Amino acid sequence: MGSPGLLRTLLYTVNALLNRRRYRAALAVLKGFRNGAVYGAKIRAPHALVMTFLFKSSSLREKFKAIAQATYTHSRNLACFVFTYKGLLALQTYLQGHQLQAHSFLAACVGGWMIFGENNHINSQINMYLLSRILFGLCRLAVEKGYIPEPKHDPFPIFAALVWGIVLWLFEYHRHTLQPSLQSSMTYLYDDSNIWHDISDFLIYNKSRPTK
Repeated sequence: MGSPGLLRTLLYTVNALLNRRRYRAALAVLKGFRNGAVYGAKIRAPHALVMTFLFKSSSLREKFKAIAQATYTHSRNLACFVFTYKGLLALQTYLQGHQLQAHSFLAACVGGWMIFGENNHINSQINMYLLSRILFGLCRLAVEKGYIPEPKHDPFPIFAALVWGIVLWLFEYHRHTLQPSLQSSMTYLYDDSNIWHDISDFLIYNKSRPTK
């Protein structure tokens, strides 16, 4: 059998395995690992690229090293979390005979503790991103369940006012409490805009370019 025939046989065998119902739960865990790795890289790489070139003054090699490290960490952590979550969820469902809402919560708690429990800047950004989303989600769920009355007027303007009021107060008077990347962004917007020497660093550059 030639190489093309061997390849077709191999692909047929793999596809047949992938379509076996008895292996579906285990294969879903592996596919989840793959999707977590890909999605983590897609999300982190452009973010790290922009933030590194905007706010870091290191050499080009060090910048690309930092981008690669941040992308790898985000991709690895998300892949490992999806793998852990889906694996524990499948295990609980198998032992119980059916899936309960508590299974999802417990599996995610264990995965969050193991994967995202280390206090570093990548995990901190991810956890805070999720925190803002779940607060919105819990408020909407509370309205749906009737625990709180549905607002007669859109509460979003009040929400926006409080968010921006609090974050600028923290930045101006308790800056150390904010995440470093947020401090860098707000320093660029609110502090650096108070400093200039001529038209070059007023309009073209943020800061004066060093003279040779």
